[in-house]
Amino acid sequence: MIPMPVLFVAHGAPTYALEPGLAGAGLVRLGERLPRPKAVLVLSPHWISREPRITGAARPETIHDFGGFPDELYRLQYPAPGAPALAAALATWLREAGYRAELDKGRGLDHGAWVPLRFLYPEADVPVLQLSMPAWLDPASSWALGEALRPLRGQGILIVASGSLTHNLYEFRQGVTAPADYALAFESWAREAVRRHDKAALLDYLNAPHGRRAHPTPDHYLPLLMAAGAASPDGEVEVLEGDMRYGMLSMESYLFG
Repeated sequence: MIPMPVLFVAHGAPTYALEPGLAGAGLVRLGERLPRPKAVLVLSPHWISREPRITGAARPETIHDFGGFPDELYRLQYPAPGAPALAAALATWLREAGYRAELDKGRGLDHGAWVPLRFLYPEADVPVLQLSMPAWLDPASSWALGEALRPLRGQGILIVASGSLTHNLYEFRQGVTAPADYALAFESWAREAVRRHDKAALLDYLNAPHGRRAHPTPDHYLPLLMAAGAASPDGEVEVLEGDMRYGMLSMESYLFG
């Protein structure tokens, strides 16, 4: 079986679900041309736990883990099936790799998972698992977790790491359309580092141009390192174009072949 690719996807603000724009249209086209996966495994910074946890429900609920948005957003559902047997096997796999992984049969899919998936697989007909981000992750251990997950690609599982290339919510401004120079600079730096498979640079992102301003906290950047770790070290990288929302929130994504 040809290994599935790995996707780093920007999940944006929750309103992305209603305003897909350039990024959403690109995910729709991507879903139409990707090989159909056996299941999707999503890693999102909106589920952080002490140790790795995996959704084990047969029908994971759609979690609206945000407040203050239009009522229409809270009515959206993404009723994708789960995969309890696969989740149990993955938990065993991770424990054998040295992680203290457990199943969580009550957890649903947060917006970091279901918002991009509703464009990638709008029929919600592909089984979805979500893996939490352990609270102890740093850049090196994020990359290592991705490497531990890499063999799943050969089993027909699409790994989707959901985050954002820039994520300084202290500078979030509703209605701002002009991209901030610092956000564009960091986005450009990340794009080239990803294309070069430059592990050392990607791990040292805080010393990249405007790295500390682009990511005051690491949670939305670490999924990129998980995706890069799960990817083939010399594979092609396709840039999935996206806009810069609110002047500072990059919607650029990457497909690791």
